[in-house]
Amino acid sequence: MDLGYFTLSDNAYPNNTRSAEQLIREIREQAIYADELGMHSAWIGEHHFASLGVNSRPGTLLASIIPITKHIRMAPAVSVLPLHHPLEVAEEWATIDLISDGRVDFAVGRGYDRREYAPFGAPFMESKEIFAESIDVISKAWNSPGPWSHKGKYFDIPEMQITPQPVQKPLPMYMGSFSETSVDLAAERGMNIIFAPFAAGMVFGGLDNAVNLYRDKCVAHGHEPGRAMCSYFIHIAETAAEEEFGRDAQMAYFKHCVLPAFPSDPAKMPPTMHYFTKMVDILKNMKKEDLTDKSILLGSPAKIIETLKRVEAAGIAEVILYFNVGNKPHPLVKEQMAKFMEEIAPEFKA
Repeated sequence: MDLGYFTLSDNAYPNNTRSAEQLIREIREQAIYADELGMHSAWIGEHHFASLGVNSRPGTLLASIIPITKHIRMAPAVSVLPLHHPLEVAEEWATIDLISDGRVDFAVGRGYDRREYAPFGAPFMESKEIFAESIDVISKAWNSPGPWSHKGKYFDIPEMQITPQPVQKPLPMYMGSFSETSVDLAAERGMNIIFAPFAAGMVFGGLDNAVNLYRDKCVAHGHEPGRAMCSYFIHIAETAAEEEFGRDAQMAYFKHCVLPAFPSDPAKMPPTMHYFTKMVDILKNMKKEDLTDKSILLGSPAKIIETLKRVEAAGIAEVILYFNVGNKPHPLVKEQMAKFMEEIAPEFKA
């Protein structure tokens, strides 16, 4: 099982003195450090206007580390397609794939924060339809053998061909999934998939159920099942005080970053997002004592290894780890990353 670095650049905390600019510099340094430590990948989230996160351009940040890194694969987590024209997205990530000599994994999602849609003039209530059509445009841009065109409800593109083309053929494409709707969309288009364990537990009853549903839907749509990944919050704790710190950081993230971003009013979200109301209710009523390995890797290296072995057995090919969640100090994040690679990663030989 491969192991990577992941962040959504959360910074919306009361009395937080860390600026967005400082956090983005820290994330860049952490991604470079992940390469030095031997991690497989770095997945950087896209968020706008300091809502949940502060890093709005994962492609730009990742492109900046290409000359400094040697092996690490790089990916957006995720590219929020309804906020962008798909041709711009296709050109950007094809260029990053070219200059990194084929080190890109590309992941897409439709987002969930209405506050990010409004300034772009993007119609939140039509996000699913725009998202699906954007995937089709990007797939044509990267995989067509020659000039191509597209005429749909949202995009009318005359015959053309983007340059540059990606180095990888095909460039790996992933769907970020919180729901059966996105699982079905990934399976229908033959895409790989990424789950969030805390959402998979609430929506599907666990990662194993989510992976099995994805594989069944791939077969039903006539595709070979792709690669299944998941993200995980993590805090390695050797003492009760360290574990308490990890729980507090995680609960602060849910309270101050996730709950304000997740849609909660059914009248103000598309029907395919109504499952968020259940997730919001669970998170509002959650106490730090309720945190389990369905949402966070928390405890000793031995305990985390035990959980990750179950994750691996569920069919997960790669876990990307959210070390810097909850406004943790940069030196502590790097310390946790090094400890993970020294004491936990050797148990998983990819």
